[in-house]
Amino acid sequence: MKIVIDINHPAQVHFLKNFMWEMQKRGHETLIAASDKDITYRLLNGYGFDFISMGSYGNSLVKKLVNIPLMDLKMYRAVKKFKADVFAALGSIRAAHVAGVARKPYIAFDDDEYSYPYYHHFAGAVCGFSGFKISGKKVVKLNSFKELAYLHPHYFQADVEVLKEAGISTDGAFVLLRFVAWQAYHDVGRRGFDLETKRKLVNELKRYAKVYISSETPLPEEFEEYRLPLPPEKIHHFLFFAKLLVCDSQTMTTEAGVLGTPVVRCNSFVGENDMGNFLELEQKYGLIFNCRESDKAISKAVELVRRPDLKEEWQRKREKLLADKIDATAFMVWFVENYPESFQAMKKNPEIQYRFR
Repeated sequence: MKIVIDINHPAQVHFLKNFMWEMQKRGHETLIAASDKDITYRLLNGYGFDFISMGSYGNSLVKKLVNIPLMDLKMYRAVKKFKADVFAALGSIRAAHVAGVARKPYIAFDDDEYSYPYYHHFAGAVCGFSGFKISGKKVVKLNSFKELAYLHPHYFQADVEVLKEAGISTDGAFVLLRFVAWQAYHDVGRRGFDLETKRKLVNELKRYAKVYISSETPLPEEFEEYRLPLPPEKIHHFLFFAKLLVCDSQTMTTEAGVLGTPVVRCNSFVGENDMGNFLELEQKYGLIFNCRESDKAISKAVELVRRPDLKEEWQRKREKLLADKIDATAFMVWFVENYPESFQAMKKNPEIQYRFR
């Protein structure tokens, strides 16, 4: 089988890496097309993947919109000679369009619905992870989070030596503050922590734990001493051992949650129309706290960091989640390898997915 895989964000490298390795191990050919977004190329190179550079969509909404047809054309030219059997990606609009032109099936994995209106007409199947709110004749629902494709215990074991090698002491409690750039197309009109709130967070939390900061945007000089001294590809080891994550991030919230680390998430997505995965992580598993107001987020963070038994309780919550969810990567391998029969089997009996715990 020849598979075109499209990657548009660093988190998608993590999401797809085990799937790509397993498919290659099984003798399938993969062609990876990748956008130049943040550290995407660094991660792909670090993991040893060959890929075709698609360049960048740009940083503004106008540039992104203008570049959609240009990127479609560039990808079509890049994959035309490959003669793919199937396209697969995480909600990729570009892959959907190219698959449609090439008259090949496109299998979309998705968890947030934002790009669904732009790709679903071209998709043969849409595999929606936990919290995916859309149903339809093309949609099958998976009882898993996309982050379990790389953070399930089958694929990830935290190593404290990674922290020690970076000079991070594990003798006392430490917390991570994660700030994102808010430049994605679905981030228009959205916001996270402002500078003053970031100052308050640091000043409050450093009274109880060592504070580290990870930021997509350049750190102000006043925060430089808190910079996390760890390469981005190793941050999941840090997340596992951290006592708390406070962030305005989306993906890292779920990553920490499935690792059993408490999370206080604060951004303007929070509310009645929030993504389903965040509602489930909070309401069903009690692993995260969603706050729209920054003052409430700070208060909750201080309350949590002061609790001595916090991590032990959260690891028990994590065990419950892992007992409920399936191994996302194992399911993806089966689904793509056996498509379209796998799609028909899931529509007939969704319980078949529990073979992949």
